[in-house]
Amino acid sequence: MQSLNDLWFGFGVALQGNNLMWSLFGVLIGNLIGVLPGMGALSAISILLPLTYAMHPVPAILMLAGIFYGSQYGGAIGAILLNLPSHPPHAVTCLDGYPMTRAGKGGTALGITMICSFFAASVGIIVMIFASPLLTAIAFKFGPAEIFSIMLLGLLAGSTMSRGSPLKGVAMTLFGLLCGTVGTDVNSGAMRFNFGIPELSDGLELVALAMGLFGLADFILNVNHMKIISANTKLRIRDMRPSWAEMKEAFWPMVRGTGVGTLFGAMPGTGPTITTFVAYALERKVSKTPEAFGTGMIAGVAAPEASAHSKTQVDFIPTMSLGIPGDAVMALIMGALVIQGIQPGPQLISEHPDIFWGLIASFWVGNVILMVLNVPLIGVWVKMLQVPYRYLFPSAMFFIAVGVFSTQNSLFQIWEVLVFGLLGAFLMSLDFSVAPILLGFVLGPMVEENFRRALLLSRGDMMVFLQRPISATFVVISAALVLAISWSTLRRGRKGSSKIVPATAEQAA
Repeated sequence: MQSLNDLWFGFGVALQGNNLMWSLFGVLIGNLIGVLPGMGALSAISILLPLTYAMHPVPAILMLAGIFYGSQYGGAIGAILLNLPSHPPHAVTCLDGYPMTRAGKGGTALGITMICSFFAASVGIIVMIFASPLLTAIAFKFGPAEIFSIMLLGLLAGSTMSRGSPLKGVAMTLFGLLCGTVGTDVNSGAMRFNFGIPELSDGLELVALAMGLFGLADFILNVNHMKIISANTKLRIRDMRPSWAEMKEAFWPMVRGTGVGTLFGAMPGTGPTITTFVAYALERKVSKTPEAFGTGMIAGVAAPEASAHSKTQVDFIPTMSLGIPGDAVMALIMGALVIQGIQPGPQLISEHPDIFWGLIASFWVGNVILMVLNVPLIGVWVKMLQVPYRYLFPSAMFFIAVGVFSTQNSLFQIWEVLVFGLLGAFLMSLDFSVAPILLGFVLGPMVEENFRRALLLSRGDMMVFLQRPISATFVVISAALVLAISWSTLRRGRKGSSKIVPATAEQAA
C-alpha cells in the first residue's frame, strides 16, 4: 500500500506543468534522434547534458530519462525500415524486422514493436515499484565468477543464433572476441593488437562496428539493385494493427523477452546489447522452426524489442539504488545527478523521493506520449520507403558519418565504418551472419575482465566457477548447450551422408 501511495505522489510530481514539458521534450528528441542512423541516446544525452547544469534536478532527470527510452522506440524504426540500427542493441531487430519490411509487412513489424515495447516498459516499471529490494539483493550476489558464467552462456547461445552452420556462427563470435581485445589491457596497461596506430589505443568503436556491419554492408551489397524496396509501397495507420493471429504469435516471445530484460536489467554492467541477443537466441531455441529466423519472423522482432525496453526501465534500479550504472547512458544520467549534488545510492529514495518516484511515474507518462506520438508519425517514417534507393542510402551514409564522428570527434571512426562495411559485405556474400561478431565484440572485454578478476580473487583456482551455486548453474547450462549443439550437428551430418550413399550406389549400378 505504501508503494501505491508513493507512486501516486510520483504522478503528482511528473504531471506538474514544468516537469511534464521537459519529459515531453525528452521523449520527442529521443524519438527523433533514435530514427537517425548513427545517432543514439548516448550522443543526444552527451549534447544536452550541459543544459541540465542550470535546471532543477527533477526536470533534468526526467528529460534525460525521456531521451533514453524515447531513443529505444526510434532506433527500432530505422532497424525495421532501413536495416540501419542507430543503437547497437537494435542490430538484432534488423535480422527479422528488415525482412518483414521487404515482404511488405513493415507496418506490422512497427505495430508489434510498439505493443511489445509498451508492455515490457510497463512490466519494468512495476518491477521497479515492487521488486527493487529483491532485485537489488540479487544483483549483490553476482560477483566476477557469476558474471563470467552468464556471459559465457550468452556467447554460446548467441553464436548459434544465426542461420546456417553453427560453426560459422562460432567463427564469427570468435572474430568478435578478437576485435574486442584491440586496445589497452585494463590490468597490465599494455597495448594489444593496435599495430602501432594511436587511435586504436582505446579499442575499436562499438558504434562504428555496428554501423559498418549492418548499415554500410547492406548498402554495398545492394547498391546496384535500385528497386529492392518498392516505391509504390503504401503503409497506413491501420497497417500497424496486427491481426489476432500475429498477436498470438508475438505474445509468448514478448513475455519471455520481458523476463530476459528484467533479469539483465537487475545486473549492473551487463549492457543492453547482450540482452537483445540472449532474448533472440532463446526464441530460436524454443521455436519449432528455428531455421525460419532471419526471414521475417514476428518472434524475432517481439522478443528483442521487449527485452530492450524492460531492461531500459529496470536499468534504473542498480543506478539509482546502488550507484552502479549498467552502461554508458546510465553513467551519464548518474553523472547528471552528481552534478546536481545528489549521490545515487540506498539513501536516494528516502532523501529525494520526488526524484525517484517522479522518475518512475514519468516512465508511464512518457511511454503513453510515445504511443500517441508514433501513431500519427507512422506516415512520416514509412515515407522513407518511397524515397528512391539511390537517394535514400547516400543520405543514410551521411547521417552514419555524422553520428559516428560525433562519438569521439575523430575521422578515424569513419574509416573504421568503411573497413567493417567492406568486411561485412564480404562475409555476407559468403553466407556468414555478422550479428555474432557484434555479440563477441561487446561481451569479449567483460568476459575476459571478469574471468581474470575471478581467478585473481581465488588465487588461480579454476574451481571457483563450480564452487559458487549461481556460477555453477550457468556453467552446467553452457556445457549442456555445447553437447546439444554437437549432437545436433552430428545427427545432421549422418542424415546428410545417409541420403548421399544410396544415390551414389544407384549411379554406380
